[in-house]
Amino acid sequence: MILSFLNNNLNSISDKQRFEHNKRQKRLQRLVGKAIEDYAMIRDQDRIMVCLSGGKDSYTLLEILIALQKRAPIQFELVAVNLDQKQPGFPEHILPEYLSAQGIEYHIIEQDTYSIVKEKLEAGKTMCSLCSRMRRGILYNFAHEHGLNKIALGHHRDDLIETLFLNMFNGGKIKAMPPKLKSDDGRNTVIRPLAYCKESDIEAYARVQAYPIIPCTLCGSQDGLQRQQIKGMLQEWHKKYPGRVETIFRSMQNIEPSQLADSKLFDFSAF
Repeated sequence: MILSFLNNNLNSISDKQRFEHNKRQKRLQRLVGKAIEDYAMIRDQDRIMVCLSGGKDSYTLLEILIALQKRAPIQFELVAVNLDQKQPGFPEHILPEYLSAQGIEYHIIEQDTYSIVKEKLEAGKTMCSLCSRMRRGILYNFAHEHGLNKIALGHHRDDLIETLFLNMFNGGKIKAMPPKLKSDDGRNTVIRPLAYCKESDIEAYARVQAYPIIPCTLCGSQDGLQRQQIKGMLQEWHKKYPGRVETIFRSMQNIEPSQLADSKLFDFSAF
């Protein structure tokens, strides 16, 4: 049913819209391929767990990785994994139907983190931090137990930039989300193949693809989240100063430790 709906939606758009959609698809595939190459994200015989939340980013990530897998000069496996956190009203049928139609191996992990987060949450606090830590631990353990040596997350370029400012403004650190990292316990390698992709491109692409989006009712509706404030700031900059956001991302790839003030990264005492 879902696959039929997706095909009907693509058939209903105009020739001009289809042309723009195809261009955007090729751009996203090219940028994902470049990020994979630049950061050596995927190697021959990798078994990759693609974390699927039901949002636009993870749907797009999975589809692009499936397309790249078909023409890649190396062999790698893709396994889609969703964590059903048992929040009220979660439509449990959507992802199994979608993934079955894609013909990809998938697993749905059922664990009631919702009740735990609600129980432990302090009054007036948002759920995101605690929820993400619990979710990360469950997914990391699942990957390790099932021999999945890479974990692919759907964070895009805008997520990386927003995290940079969040850490600067609220944490007093210059750090963001790296395109590739080793987990603290050393068991997992996390990759972010959408690291070069703009959220606006992903949003427009997902809209035409008409993915069966599942909104996050744990935290997505809470007002005043710090990330939303940063997002608004960056969107305003983009309107007033076109190109500024792109320059910020390039600066994250072009760091000069001697021009900052961290004596752990540069030996100022040596001269």
